[in-house]
Amino acid sequence: MRDEDLQEMRQLPLFEGVGAAYVESLLRSAFVQRFPAHVELVHEGDPADFLYVIVQGQVEIYAGYRDRETTISVLGPGNSFIIAAVLLDRVYLKSARGLTPTRILMLPAEAVREGFAEDAHFARALAVDMALAYRGVVKELKNQKLRSSLERLANWLIAEEEKGGSTGKLEIPYDKKVLASRLGMAPEVLSRSIAALIPYKVDIRGRHVQLNDREALLSLARPVPTIDDPAC
Repeated sequence: MRDEDLQEMRQLPLFEGVGAAYVESLLRSAFVQRFPAHVELVHEGDPADFLYVIVQGQVEIYAGYRDRETTISVLGPGNSFIIAAVLLDRVYLKSARGLTPTRILMLPAEAVREGFAEDAHFARALAVDMALAYRGVVKELKNQKLRSSLERLANWLIAEEEKGGSTGKLEIPYDKKVLASRLGMAPEVLSRSIAALIPYKVDIRGRHVQLNDREALLSLARPVPTIDDPAC
């Protein structure tokens, strides 16, 4: 790895609080790779050879069964995948592919396991990452089981709009087919849900969204911290 890459990788959230000497030692065994959009990075059922950390781009985590496929999450810079498989030395339970061109840090699984056993600060960083992932799964399970498709869409729009600074505008960051799968619905259900938002003054044209009455949409969404707050 080039020295400029090493300096950049040291700033990743996964290495926060980890000793510089240990991070450098770990990174010396790692790779930084660029991938075009839509390239499969991890295949469900394969051995966990690497821990992947997103440096740039968006990655879709998904799973399949027979001829069906569902999006589990969409990850961005700073996120890692899939720690549990790496630490347990088991196969990946999910697949991953880039939604956009990506730049990925690939940490060899054996080096990660050794670091987990030998460096308390790195072990804690991995444990925190796994704990956050677990809480994300619980929130998503609650979102899927307790809310209608329309409520899930409304809450997703509110959350995305807040990420963009609460301007009343947002852009859907990926294809609507991916959005539908991410929200746990068929594409035709997403289309019906979008139409059902017209009385709430939500204007969706392609990927561009305008929230003309945020309070009306909030009255439908009714977000709660234990599902919707990333800090909870």
